[in-house]
Amino acid sequence: MIDYLKGLNDKQREAVLHKDGPLMIVAGAGSGKTKVLTTRIAHLMASGVDAFNILALTFTNKAAKEMKERIEHILGNSDARNLYIGTFHSVFARILRSEAHRLGYPNNFTIYDTDDAKSVVKAVINEMNLDDKTYKPSNIYNRISSAKNALVGPIEYANDYGLQQEDLRSNRPATAQIYDAYVKRCFKNGAMDFDDLLLKFYELLKHFPEALSKYQHKFKYILIDEYQDTNPAQYEVIKLLGAMHENVCVVGDDAQSIYGFRGATIENILQFQKDYEDAHVVKLEQNYRSTQSILNAANEVIKNNKGQIPKDLWTENSEGEKIRLVRTMTDNDEGKYVADTIQEQKLRNHYSNKDFAILYRTNSQSRAFEEALRRMGIAYTMYGGTSFYSRKEIKDFVAYLRIIVNPKDEEALKRIINYPARGIGKTTIDRALLVANNQNISMWEVLEQAQIFGFKSNTLEAIDGFVTMIKSFSSMLKNQNASDVAVHVGKQTNLVKELFNDKSTEGVARYENIQELLNSIKEWVESPDVDETGEVTDKGLGAYLQQITLLTDADDKDPNADTVKLMTIHAAKGLEFSCVFAVGLEEMLFPNAMSINSKEELEEERRLFYVVVTRAKARLWVTYANTRYRFGQLVQNEPSRFIDELPDQYLDRSFAGGGARNQGSGWGSGGNSAYDRMHRGGGGGWSGGNSAKDAEKLYGPPPSKKPAVPSYVTPKPATPKVVEHKPSEDFVPSDISALAEGNKVEHQKFGFGQVVKIEGSAHNPVATIKFDQNGEKKIMLNYAKLRIL
Repeated sequence: MIDYLKGLNDKQREAVLHKDGPLMIVAGAGSGKTKVLTTRIAHLMASGVDAFNILALTFTNKAAKEMKERIEHILGNSDARNLYIGTFHSVFARILRSEAHRLGYPNNFTIYDTDDAKSVVKAVINEMNLDDKTYKPSNIYNRISSAKNALVGPIEYANDYGLQQEDLRSNRPATAQIYDAYVKRCFKNGAMDFDDLLLKFYELLKHFPEALSKYQHKFKYILIDEYQDTNPAQYEVIKLLGAMHENVCVVGDDAQSIYGFRGATIENILQFQKDYEDAHVVKLEQNYRSTQSILNAANEVIKNNKGQIPKDLWTENSEGEKIRLVRTMTDNDEGKYVADTIQEQKLRNHYSNKDFAILYRTNSQSRAFEEALRRMGIAYTMYGGTSFYSRKEIKDFVAYLRIIVNPKDEEALKRIINYPARGIGKTTIDRALLVANNQNISMWEVLEQAQIFGFKSNTLEAIDGFVTMIKSFSSMLKNQNASDVAVHVGKQTNLVKELFNDKSTEGVARYENIQELLNSIKEWVESPDVDETGEVTDKGLGAYLQQITLLTDADDKDPNADTVKLMTIHAAKGLEFSCVFAVGLEEMLFPNAMSINSKEELEEERRLFYVVVTRAKARLWVTYANTRYRFGQLVQNEPSRFIDELPDQYLDRSFAGGGARNQGSGWGSGGNSAYDRMHRGGGGGWSGGNSAKDAEKLYGPPPSKKPAVPSYVTPKPATPKVVEHKPSEDFVPSDISALAEGNKVEHQKFGFGQVVKIEGSAHNPVATIKFDQNGEKKIMLNYAKLRIL
């Protein structure tokens, strides 16, 4: 065993050596959080705590794997393999496999990914004869997801006055019925979605005292990474599990709480000391990552937030270069500037591609940077694109594997029942679904008994052949590992042969992807692993499917590849790079148009800016564009208010022209209604968490003409200061579908004005409004809150 305390600073050592009782480690950016967490677990084990009694929860599979490897290195043995360490979803799914019968689910339940879940929602909406333009499946799914993460079930949702009124105002009064039907459909299919892995585990602990006692005794020490990102469901589960021993250690940084849009609530970490009165608090304030200039600028920015745990990050690192502020004329120029600068830095300072990251607020901004990097021949990896496991051919093949494990999986069954074609057409599938719904049985059961439901003879033959084939595959599960079953399925279904025969470029790529999938299954089967009993883990098909379903986008990429990394700031949290480009720092983009309607939302946007600044180790560029295409129209931008919050002494403005902005700018703590719980994290309202995809589509095609001279050297007049408006006491947003030219309105920020023009598409209307004190503004009506006077 190595001396694991060597190299720790005083505060890190204090956090590691504290053994019993609640502990909160406030870990500032770049303060060695992962090192402290892994060393603490190693210390517990070295002090005699059995690995079987330690539960460590993270937010990515990659973080869990890295922690296990570090602990094994410290201890010099393989005992770390016995730890329960992983993401909330993967650990809870593992436990639910053995406990699902208590909740009425089969132990081989399917885990629906987001696409599967939205497909079920869409089917329910269609069966209820609702308009899927009003009841967009993605919006309804997000609403259901927010409810589940707030522990609001269908009955409570339907009985909550606030939520019902909100649905009425959004013209979606049937949301509660859709939610109820969706839950019943998933249960009938023997399936849980991602949110169910939290909700059902909570229900297991809440409603089955013997299960609660079992896991309270088992997990004597609980450690939670990134505690500021937990939602109400995760919070309540930890409270239940830790109630017996109270050896709960949470690690986090309230200044990096950026997931309110998906239900996370900063109150969880802010009120930890209220939950555990004898909690010991350790603050890790020494930053090992960034230069003094970058860290000092980040500290000054985050001081503008009111709700936070006081801390003062410092570093012994060098002062470093100033942050370079860059203004360009267009988003295309922004992309060109970034690509040019990367090439220049590689030549001048001998950086590799992997030393650079381009971080943006929304995925839709990536286009200009991708095009510029391609033109320069610079290799890059984009996070947030199509995942390997989201490709059609992969989902088709995996659907076969899913239906073998769980024949009741209706989504998988619909996907492959006639692929490759076997004479079971849409009419037959629709009829089978109708019978299944009327009889309240699964679609698979209808197919098994097809002869009694009056299908035509030629159709019966095709159905019988399909059912017999799937049953023959299922019979292999007991005696064959996942790899052997998958290879057999590929051959017998002719799926691999069909792809092999397609010699088009796309066909060859699809065939190669299937081969890569088969290779990955074989590699997984042959990799050693042990469970909590020390036995080799199950290498069956069901275990493999669970493992790939719970993969994140980050798990699907090689972080060590020598490529420039392109990703949203949300995806970059926890990562660090020598050189960072924080791009698109413009009002209505960053801070985002959907996130400036309240102080809480704006503070989360500022925390997001703090995160992007603190990803940089040595060099940081902050860029913005004068103009950007939105709704197919060129729109003039104001620089972000966050630029003005960066202190001048840490900024190099030589590339900013004259465009710098002059304007300054608990979960258990509130009510306990379903409405309160869904809105405490910021992700439950129709105007908030459900518009994320709409925001991704804000930006249209590139400009058709480029300026002859590099636009980032062109001066720009200073942006006039916005006169802030205090909303009227009776301010309630109006239904903007009735908004017309000439209407007088009140805007929360810009004040009173008159609508001059309405343009854009019916789905994305844009109003030009002349405000009394702030002049003409183009307002995106899908995101603005206006009161019609």
